[in-house]
Amino acid sequence: MSDLLEVSGIVLSAFPSSDNDKRVIILTAERGKITAFARGAKRVNSRLMAATNCLCMGEFKVYEGRSAYTLDEAHITRYFDELRSDFEGAMYGMYFADVADYYCQENNDERDMLNLLYVALCALLKPQIPNRLVQDLFEMKTLVIQGEFPGVTMERELLPATEKAIRYCMEAPLERLFTFSLPEEVIDQLDRECGIYRRDFIGHHFKSLDILQTALNS
Repeated sequence: MSDLLEVSGIVLSAFPSSDNDKRVIILTAERGKITAFARGAKRVNSRLMAATNCLCMGEFKVYEGRSAYTLDEAHITRYFDELRSDFEGAMYGMYFADVADYYCQENNDERDMLNLLYVALCALLKPQIPNRLVQDLFEMKTLVIQGEFPGVTMERELLPATEKAIRYCMEAPLERLFTFSLPEEVIDQLDRECGIYRRDFIGHHFKSLDILQTALNS
């Protein structure tokens, strides 16, 4: 068996692997996005049961295999239970995790995306910041990190406050990204801009976004 590795990260998704096992995708600081199998994690008395839920953040001990890892132990420092008890917040969190899953790769340096995901999840817990603003900033900053963000263009007329918010998102450090709110009309413009960014630059269909939008419009 390979040596035991210690990685830190956030569980992006979890799926049944057998009657008793789970397959989890973890975004880590050390190895990028990895897939790990948690043996017996579906059993009620398993020490890995709670640690293999989506959005759990902490330290994970894994063995490296040929095509996947085996999760041996986990120490969770943040469960984000507040999001689990808030349907809307949970839907936003699942969408953010899906975006990170889409962009991140194994053995890449994905620390910026990991940190962005963490601060975005924390921002969803701040009542003074509207969730849809958190989504806009998360999507724009994702494109900035991926080197695909177009910046402020002259194709569409924007409010000065909207342009300022976009420029701030481009330049702000992650720890300062979710520190403000904006008037509804500015957020409305950011929503429309981000819809264009998703169409023209992300170009991927996220089922979690469909579920989120359906829930918000119901």
